[in-house]
Amino acid sequence: MAASTDNPAGTAAYLQIHDVVKDFSGYKAVNHVSLDIKKGEIFALLGSSGCGKTTLLRMLAGFETPSSGSIVLNGVDLAGMPPYERPINMMFQSYALFPHLTVWDNIAFGLRRDAMPKDQVAARVEAMLKLVQLGKYAKRKPHQLSGGQQQRVALARSLAKRPQLMLLDEPLGALDKKLREETQIELVNIIEEVGVTCVMVTHDQEEAMTMASRIAVMSEGRILQVGAPGDIYETPATRFVADFIGNVNMMEGKLSADAPDHVVIQCADCSHYVGHGITGTEGMTVSVAVRPEKIALQREMPASEHGAHNRVQGTIKDLAYFGSFTVYHLALTSGAMLKVSQSNVARHRDDQLTWGDAAWASWSPTSQVVLTQ
Repeated sequence: MAASTDNPAGTAAYLQIHDVVKDFSGYKAVNHVSLDIKKGEIFALLGSSGCGKTTLLRMLAGFETPSSGSIVLNGVDLAGMPPYERPINMMFQSYALFPHLTVWDNIAFGLRRDAMPKDQVAARVEAMLKLVQLGKYAKRKPHQLSGGQQQRVALARSLAKRPQLMLLDEPLGALDKKLREETQIELVNIIEEVGVTCVMVTHDQEEAMTMASRIAVMSEGRILQVGAPGDIYETPATRFVADFIGNVNMMEGKLSADAPDHVVIQCADCSHYVGHGITGTEGMTVSVAVRPEKIALQREMPASEHGAHNRVQGTIKDLAYFGSFTVYHLALTSGAMLKVSQSNVARHRDDQLTWGDAAWASWSPTSQVVLTQ
């Protein structure tokens, strides 16, 4: 069944995508998708290649026509409206800047095509240059700018026409990792200052988590879950979402105790005491998801308020040092690997765990997520 998530209480839908299907000769690239997006929101469509996110974005832009369903923007049905008539601008990963035009003329291009008076064009371009802090680069050509500066020119050009909806297709994909991280917050601040509603497509979970107020996780043309970044990460609705967003340890097991305030799940290497009830029956198969950073690692067997639950011993098979944190791979009796992420809060530790050491992993009853689908 397609997922649909309402806006928070008291907010009206500005963009309504209702039961949209895009069928390519029997293959549903977008399969009965419904979404409500509120005014001023930065909304991310997140998923791997081929999941349907770009096709959905292209239908919003008017480059593709839905096989069925409707798309309504600010009360206006976009059906049959060509791209150039839609109050929508799209910023591509390649930026698509005109190499022979200056920064100033690139930003002015769309305004001139709309026959805006010269004095208004000049005022709008200067306002956009100030917004993206590129005033002193106005006379430069795109090849004379860094990747981050080109990205801001493309953003300024897209915002200059004051679109009702802004579409971003992998907006930072052409930047290197460090510059991409620096630009994410900058881009969000500019979009929020203007107040434009924005839908972005990305396969980069960190980009979506950093930039978007809400995220829709897509797979095989369907939306599996919609929510704020924290909700998607901490309470994934399915095994796919849990595995796709961030790192996770997934353990299969049987529900051995089912009470209103807790459940116990027996897995191959350990048993989980989970501090809340679920909708299920004893003996059913479930998955338990535990994020690596929610697991503690130590040499001695940890005490547990729930007996032998929520702890397991293993051998450190591998580790990777990332500066601010270290990821340990703990080999368990069954042969499974448990990933544990530990913050490096001290510069030097006398009891530092290393390859081949025996260690105990433990976690609290509130750290796990129980998944039934």
